[in-house]
Amino acid sequence: MNLQPSGTENEYRIAVYPGSFDPVTLGHLDIIRRAAKQFDRLIVAVLNNTTKTPLFSVQERKELLAEVTRDLPNVEIDSFRDLLVRYMRSRHAKVIIRGIRSVTDFEYELQMASTNRQLDENIETVFMMTNPKFSYLSSSIVKEIAKFNGPVHDLVPPVVETALQGKYASPFGEHE
Repeated sequence: MNLQPSGTENEYRIAVYPGSFDPVTLGHLDIIRRAAKQFDRLIVAVLNNTTKTPLFSVQERKELLAEVTRDLPNVEIDSFRDLLVRYMRSRHAKVIIRGIRSVTDFEYELQMASTNRQLDENIETVFMMTNPKFSYLSSSIVKEIAKFNGPVHDLVPPVVETALQGKYASPFGEHE
């Protein structure tokens, strides 16, 4: 893919896929790969949500994302803690990517898209339906399974599985 600018950065088709990615799952990776085919640059932006206590730090999440997307030259990993629309403006991006697993996801994401559109009428949200084989998958489910030493190899990339094992390792083989 040729990413040579024809003028300014604004002429690129730049999209942002925001999320907590705590941890990144195969469902997230499916959306990333599909979105990367549609845009000149895809910024996967880790939300630094100060109201939550994540399992992985922002830096760890960024490193895991960088590892699992290293074969995608037009994907960039970043983080933010501001309003998404402000972050979008700072990155000259006009499109938000959101994965949809269910009707419940759609209702929530529609509300968020409408709010973002109200805050900046130049920003569009593109909804991507998840691959049906990942429709049940969430980071919360992955963490719950990993916490009890269950198999997550079909849910996350190998590097994430290893990182989860490290987080939930207990000297006595038990978890609190």
